[in-house]
Amino acid sequence: MDASVDRIARPWGSRTPYGRHEPWPVRVDTYLEEGVEPGSVQRWVQAASILHSDGDAMDIAVVDGRMAGVRGRADDRVNHGRLGPKDLFGWQANASPDRLTRPLVRRDGHLTGCDWATAMDRIVARSRELLEKRGPGAIGFYTTGQLFLEEYYTLALLARAGIGTPHLDGNTRLCTATASEALKESFGCDGQPGSYDDLDHADAIALFGHNIAETQPVQWMRVLDRLGGPDPPRLVCVDPRPTRVARTAAVHLAPRLGTNVALLNALLHEIIRTDRVDHAYIAAHTVGYEELVSRVKECTPEWAAAICDVPAARIGEAAEVLGTADRLLSTVLQGVYQSHQATAAAVQVNNLHLIRGMLGRPGAGVLQMNGQPTAQNTRECGADGNLPGFRNWQNDSHVADLARVWNVDPRTIPHYAPPTHAMQMFRYAEQGSIRMLWINGTNPAVSLPDLSRVRSILSQDRLFVIVQDLFLTETAQLADVVLPAATWGEKTGTFTNADRTVHLSDKAVEPPGEAKPDLDIFLDYAARMDFRDKDGGPLVTWHDPESAFEAWKRCSAGRPCDYTGLTYDRLRGRSGIQWPCTEQTPEGTERLYTDTIDWAHPDVCESYGKDLVTGAADDAVEYRSLNPDGKAMIKAASYLPPHETPDAAYPFQLTTGRTLYHFHTRTKTARAPQLNAAAPEVWVEVSAADAAALGLDEGDLVEVTTPRGALRGRLRTTGIRPGLLFVPFHYGYWDTEAGHGPGDGTPARAANETTITDWDPVSKQPLFKTAAAALRLVERGNGRSAPAPTTTASAPFRAGAVPSTTGGTSALAGQAGDTDGEEGEGNKEDEDGREDREDRGKGQVEGDSE
Repeated sequence: MDASVDRIARPWGSRTPYGRHEPWPVRVDTYLEEGVEPGSVQRWVQAASILHSDGDAMDIAVVDGRMAGVRGRADDRVNHGRLGPKDLFGWQANASPDRLTRPLVRRDGHLTGCDWATAMDRIVARSRELLEKRGPGAIGFYTTGQLFLEEYYTLALLARAGIGTPHLDGNTRLCTATASEALKESFGCDGQPGSYDDLDHADAIALFGHNIAETQPVQWMRVLDRLGGPDPPRLVCVDPRPTRVARTAAVHLAPRLGTNVALLNALLHEIIRTDRVDHAYIAAHTVGYEELVSRVKECTPEWAAAICDVPAARIGEAAEVLGTADRLLSTVLQGVYQSHQATAAAVQVNNLHLIRGMLGRPGAGVLQMNGQPTAQNTRECGADGNLPGFRNWQNDSHVADLARVWNVDPRTIPHYAPPTHAMQMFRYAEQGSIRMLWINGTNPAVSLPDLSRVRSILSQDRLFVIVQDLFLTETAQLADVVLPAATWGEKTGTFTNADRTVHLSDKAVEPPGEAKPDLDIFLDYAARMDFRDKDGGPLVTWHDPESAFEAWKRCSAGRPCDYTGLTYDRLRGRSGIQWPCTEQTPEGTERLYTDTIDWAHPDVCESYGKDLVTGAADDAVEYRSLNPDGKAMIKAASYLPPHETPDAAYPFQLTTGRTLYHFHTRTKTARAPQLNAAAPEVWVEVSAADAAALGLDEGDLVEVTTPRGALRGRLRTTGIRPGLLFVPFHYGYWDTEAGHGPGDGTPARAANETTITDWDPVSKQPLFKTAAAALRLVERGNGRSAPAPTTTASAPFRAGAVPSTTGGTSALAGQAGDTDGEEGEGNKEDEDGREDREDRGKGQVEGDSE
């Protein structure tokens, strides 16, 4: 190793600057547990990250049958050898002593251990009873964004054609549903147009509600390296928090929550007013431009400034960057997806690219990002409310084609109404029509909004809850049956990242105890239920990951996400490959829409679209009349005020989100010592001005309340926009050491105790960023500081005001490559930066929840 760096204190490592249109230099990051040297590693087994959507390729170090560390894969197109903090340290959770190692069933109100046959017999008996007495609509499946492609596809088949239920969705509904819907609204089909390689070529990068520094840290390293080289890109950042991205950007816009559409309409207005549009591209490839021109005609920067509380001049500066870029790359994430008018706002970002002709060329693209590592696979495989292969549930020929692949009668596959989204599934469970809910790989007792309601739903005697997971999570403690699952590194499978790159992750070690891969659990259930195809043969015809992958290839053939050119052998020992990958494109496809808008024609599109205000689905006749030739659709949207706004009782807006060092509800990252120490407990962020007005200071214990509930945490004063509170959502109720939980007098620390049950009408994604809140002092900090990292968007308003976040010797990771040892501007705190944040705080689409 050429150098060792504390990757908690310096999460993005050292710089390898490079110029525009040059290849990104290699830097191989390595972390091995104490006492293990590279020469003592017995096997290196290929994998990729399971703790964010980057898809960072890595090798797992194996020593004496156990995981002993990781290193980045130098030849991979995604990360060129780099790893983020969660990549480097998160694998340690696999060996946590509190892993589930045998099934549990509820007896006399308590979960007790049993064998697999007992647990599965209970599940099968309840399934058959409900099918006989209530029909397939009594059974629902709520999955994750962290399984492998092969597992999602198997789950989709047994749920749709085995059970015949419309109730199948994933927690990707919380993070990526709007991305999928926005792409369908604009291009008729899901699938990211852009590529991570566009970061090498863009001269302007716009990040809308996307805190890339913390959610995709390796791609932020790529941006920092571009910024350190010749011909750096100009950045536009839209986020109400002083993220590393915001502090680095040429233009930072920090709007009031819920005003994304107003801001984007003003940007579109300026680009159209200054005629910085590609009229030839619009004429050849789009429909709807005239409606957009009419809709944004009055949306001046001054109009938006009054709504967004952002200076009109700054809106103009941002429009200048977007309008004059030679090659513009835009990324979007939860600051848009989890906020008011989510799909409408995400579609306006697509519109920016369509009117400027910024698609299909190196550096010119859009990435409607994902939050989870395999969120893309839930969408492709039909485990998130879609049909597999991006088929259109309203198109009978698509349903018939899927029925042919599965060898079932088309009537078997529910398509009489839209597939049920997650929030509606929990409502059906609350009302009693869903009586069995199988939850795998997710923790809704922490991650869903309005948690008191969620707990009451999951605690109903009439609802049979199955939880399939690694640990006894807050949700698992409410279950009737708990199934111990194997995880990444303990099983083999493929998964696809946010820019369509498919990686193979091989099994490195055995799972603990009796834990099984999710695929094996699903196959066991299908066999015990004796699901059959229309000829009487087994419905599920595969038996292991590779045969499941081959079956998926047949389902994907001829569809936008075509995998037919991929095999396990082709994916093993080399870089990941982007779909579509076929006989004609054996090396994959770097960018979509290089020549035409391929999948928008009425006969092949995945969706006929929805009304951006009501969410009402259009039909084939409406779609064909609007878009007979299958062009990209420019869909305009008017700004509408949020449903919940501050008042005298609740004067603040509240937003929730992520921090660099944790993932979701911390089931893995809390068990990695370096990550947990960096952000061990919940905190509450407030602007320095608001803290002063309320007589509050750093480290005070405060309570945040909304009409739904309350939480407590230590206060961190930051450069966040005035009138806004931020709380990380990772922290649940259960303290596994002390045994504390809701109802025992322990103050709530879960952010979602306060969030509202509301969702975007188009994507059905919950709106975690629209609550009105109050803030009050509970007790003085007396010199304590908030347990918030100083290295991230949660940095204190005054640099040096609290001790810096460091990892020490246990967080030292190797870096091999031609690095300059510097962090880059994104990691530096200086007086100019602080003054700039103070200025922005006086009046600046919203911040990232991911």
